[in-house]
Amino acid sequence: MTSYDLCLAWNWEYDAEFVRLLDEACARRGLSLLQVKPDNLGDLLHALVNQEIVFRAFLDRASEVDERFVPVVCWAVEQGAYRINPSEMASRCWDKAVMHLALLKAGLHTPNTTILPSYQEQPVVSSIDLHLLGERFIIKPAHGGGGAGLVTDATSLGQVLEVRREYPTDRYLLQAQVVPRQLGTRPAWFRVLYCGGCAYPCWWGPQTHVYAAVTGSEACSHGLGVLRGIAASIADLCGLDLFSTEIALSADGLFVVVDYVNDPVDLRLQSKAVDGVPDDLVQDIAERLVDLVVTRTGFAHDIQRRTDTGQAQIP
Repeated sequence: MTSYDLCLAWNWEYDAEFVRLLDEACARRGLSLLQVKPDNLGDLLHALVNQEIVFRAFLDRASEVDERFVPVVCWAVEQGAYRINPSEMASRCWDKAVMHLALLKAGLHTPNTTILPSYQEQPVVSSIDLHLLGERFIIKPAHGGGGAGLVTDATSLGQVLEVRREYPTDRYLLQAQVVPRQLGTRPAWFRVLYCGGCAYPCWWGPQTHVYAAVTGSEACSHGLGVLRGIAASIADLCGLDLFSTEIALSADGLFVVVDYVNDPVDLRLQSKAVDGVPDDLVQDIAERLVDLVVTRTGFAHDIQRRTDTGQAQIP
């Protein structure tokens, strides 16, 4: 039987550079990485079932869009592997309606929002008061990402009624648009990545999707240290080790969470894609993921024991 420290399931070609960085981070710490991809999925499932291979920690970046990977998730659950972003927690966070209510209960600021039942559940809705949303507002389904089903510049009840039919089994959120304050030459709109207890605040253009890490001097001069605290609060609510969130500083001085929990996180490198994450942040995230595996699986204890007995050399 071959034992691996971390298993990564992935199927998006643009994850390749992140996977490379994660593999290198594992190697530096003496950990082994098992990659489960579409081209070896069948063989590795057979090996898992027949106890030819095992793993102690698991990161899933595939099963949400490819159900063929679900048996690997089930194996990790049944065997008690440490799971980064457990599926039962992640699926709860994918529901924007659920997270909206959770953020409100925790005292975090969110856009003015009305939550509508699904069209299937209630085809005809009673009168909807749109006044609190402003002249132009956002319509978004509770599930999904990448802009699917999103209307960013709605103006009428007719649009709401029409859009609800696009995803008839999903609830919809109607949200007021948040106009960010201008800080110097930039709108105060941020995407904050979070991994293993560390938050990475970045300036982020909602139209361009271009990242720029918030510097220490910018955090001090503009009072942006609060972004880390907000991300930590969201982490406590969602229970995920790796996610991103969008936060805007509104014209009236409130830090408003405008896009609650994004999982999985797009970790394309900025050196490879204009709208990718700065390379050094992705590098640090890879290192922190390895730290999580080390601390959560007892690997550090095993390493120390083997070192003490002369059974291993630690790089």
